[in-house]
Amino acid sequence: MSDATPLDSQIWHWCDMSYGQNKQLCLELQDNNQVNVNLLLLAQYLDLTLDVAGPRQYTTEQWQQLVNAVWEWDEKFLTPYRRLRRLAKASLNEEEYQQMLDVELMMERKAQRTILNAINGLSPTGEQTNLVSYLALFGLSAADVNALDLIAP
Repeated sequence: MSDATPLDSQIWHWCDMSYGQNKQLCLELQDNNQVNVNLLLLAQYLDLTLDVAGPRQYTTEQWQQLVNAVWEWDEKFLTPYRRLRRLAKASLNEEEYQQMLDVELMMERKAQRTILNAINGLSPTGEQTNLVSYLALFGLSAADVNALDLIAP
């Protein structure tokens, strides 16, 4: 377990705000690179915030562990449901579509709890930003990451 203060569910409120400001970029990375938006926003949060123990930089290998922690949930439930919601959009009225979005959000929160449990068991040992370490898993370089221009809430 990390010597740093464990991360808690309050970070997801910040991540929700960041998603609101970066929605198009997040969805492009999700759809074009299979980036997990929860992990992307967590990496951004960790890069922008400090706690009493200082920065929390995780290695690419540690980010792979986090990907693995939510992979089964994402592959079996979240990704197929997202695909279904997108396919059904044209056939649903606004209220029905919103209900599907609400269910997807509930599923995202389940993934977030899984991520928190996994990251709280890691000791940060990275030497570069979390965004660079995480997005390296998808073949993006530090220059690519810097060009993304994620907006902080």
